[in-house]
Formats: sequence, structure tokens, C-alpha cells
Amino acid sequence: MRRVDKLLTGHWLAILLLAVVGGAPAGAQAEKRCEKPVYLTFDTGHMDIAPLVAEVLQRQQVKVTFFAAHERTRVGDGSLGEYWASWWRARGAEGHEFASHTLDHVYWRADVAGPPPRFRVRPSAGSLEGQELTWSAAQYCEQIKAASSRLQELTGKPSLPLFRAPGGKTSPALLAAAQACGYRHVGWAPAGFLGDELPSEQFSNAALLKKALRDIRPGNILMAHLGIWSRKDPWAPTVLEPLIMGLKERGFCFQTLREHPAFKAWIAGQGK
Repeated sequence: MRRVDKLLTGHWLAILLLAVVGGAPAGAQAEKRCEKPVYLTFDTGHMDIAPLVAEVLQRQQVKVTFFAAHERTRVGDGSLGEYWASWWRARGAEGHEFASHTLDHVYWRADVAGPPPRFRVRPSAGSLEGQELTWSAAQYCEQIKAASSRLQELTGKPSLPLFRAPGGKTSPALLAAAQACGYRHVGWAPAGFLGDELPSEQFSNAALLKKALRDIRPGNILMAHLGIWSRKDPWAPTVLEPLIMGLKERGFCFQTLREHPAFKAWIAGQGK
């Protein structure tokens, strides 16, 4: 009996040791096994689908990076207004990341001969909406910072020192000016253009989903919006969750831009 007791005791001790010693690294090992990361990002829009996007991300336990401007919305006082404040606060609590899309969704149009660097721009939101303007580098930087600061107010966490120019339109001079004031630009991979702003009459949701699942590769930055005015058949209700699930089935995992190898050191260096 004593020998059996010793054997049983040794058996249960082994199990206990495996649970205590082996259990903790298991999660870390599972995390390390994520060898095919993709980086899903959302730009703001009319916000109608924002609640749906939040539900899908929470259900799928996916963290993303939001690029925000203060754009006109179908309901409320703009995408960074008080009406949507609780939505942004909840996303901050869930662990998503946030970055600037310029406060007034300002499109770069052209460089103006300098020095100093100046740019032709056109805001598509705010009090100067639709106007053709010439701005200094400092004025453009103020637009980046204003959206970043507003996001921090709404989410309760510092924004990343990154920005995305509306339409992805930039020039080397614009990128240099933004970096000089503390912001790196983030575009997207060709396969990561998810097509939610394309006309649904020509690009069906089924076709866009099929293309994304076929073409997306590890390391790609993906881009969609929180609502596009011109698309008649909204993309997110029928594509977002099947896309996430399909990529997971193919061994992909989702990370925020804080973890992206091209930006990780920059973010750490900026103290964010």
C-alpha cells in the first residue's frame, strides 16, 4: 500500500507541476506560434456600421487600429463628437489602438514650391470643407495633432504617434514634415485594400471577400472604413466577420500597429 501511495502521490505531484510550471508558458507559446500576423485598420466614415464593427471585433476577440478624423455622420455631431464619445471610450477599454486621420480629413493635393515646405490641401470636413488651401508644414501638423489629442480625450489612452493621410495621398515632403513633428505615416498593402469604398454595382461583397481571402499575405496592413456614403450595399455586415474567420482558418492572427515591426521601435521611441 505504501508503494501505491507513493506512486499516486508522485503521479499527482507530476500533474500539479505540469499545471503550475507548464500552464503559464502555454499561453505565451500559443502567442509565439502566431507566425502570420495581419494588421486590420479602420478609418472613420459616417459611423452607421460602427456598432456592428465593435460587436464583430469583440465576438472574434480581434484588436485593431482606428484612424480617426472628425467627419460628418448620419447621426450625431460628427465621428469625434459627443454623440460617439461612449463608443470610442468602450473601444479604448477593450484594448484597441488609435491614431490620427487629420481632424478635418484633409486631403493632400500637391506640394508648393519652397522652401519652406508648403502644401495644397482640401479638407472634406470641418469649417473649411471643400476649400482649396495652401498650408505650411506647421498647419498640417496641427491637423494631425488635433485628431490625436481628441482621440486621447475620448478613449482615455494616448494615441499612437502615427497618422494616415486621407486617401493615402502624400508626398515625400509631406511625410518628412509629419515625421519632423512626431508622426509616421501608415498606408496599406495592395491586398489589404478591402474595397469597401468601391461601387457595389461593380464590386460585390462576395467578390471582395473572395479576393481578400485569396490575396492577403502575412504582414499585410488591411484597411476598411466605419461607413462609406457612396456604397449602396454596405461591406461590413456581410464581409467583416467571414473575412476574420476565414483568415483565422488560414492560420492568420490579428495584431495592432503597436506590434508592427515597421513601427514598433518608432512608437517606443516617441514614448507612447
